[in-house]
Amino acid sequence: MPTLPQISDAEWEVMKVLWDSDPLTAGQAVQRIQTDQKWAPRTIKTLLARLVKKGAIGVQLDGRRHLYQPRVTREACRRQESRSFLFRVFDGAVTPALVHFIKQANLSSQEIEHLKQLLDQEAQ
Repeated sequence: MPTLPQISDAEWEVMKVLWDSDPLTAGQAVQRIQTDQKWAPRTIKTLLARLVKKGAIGVQLDGRRHLYQPRVTREACRRQESRSFLFRVFDGAVTPALVHFIKQANLSSQEIEHLKQLLDQEAQ
């Protein structure tokens, strides 16, 4: 499997917009990102350019417009980020990470039951 590019927190915000509605022009991306982030259009266009350079998104010419779309999936990026976090913070150990998150979360009885079912499925 090819190595996925490292994506910064700001770049994640751009990727989320593209994953939810690709392809987008730079103007459309700016408009959608500015609903959540108060970034200047130039900042967003810089992030788009960085993501193109990293290979995380592609760009196609459509007449005079540049259309941006993801070249990596959300799930692949989540897997990579999860692994990176797990190794950085928990030395790669899953159980202490899960215990930490369960203790920190205010889980409902329904969420706890769902987790039990998932664990039971994995045990089989």
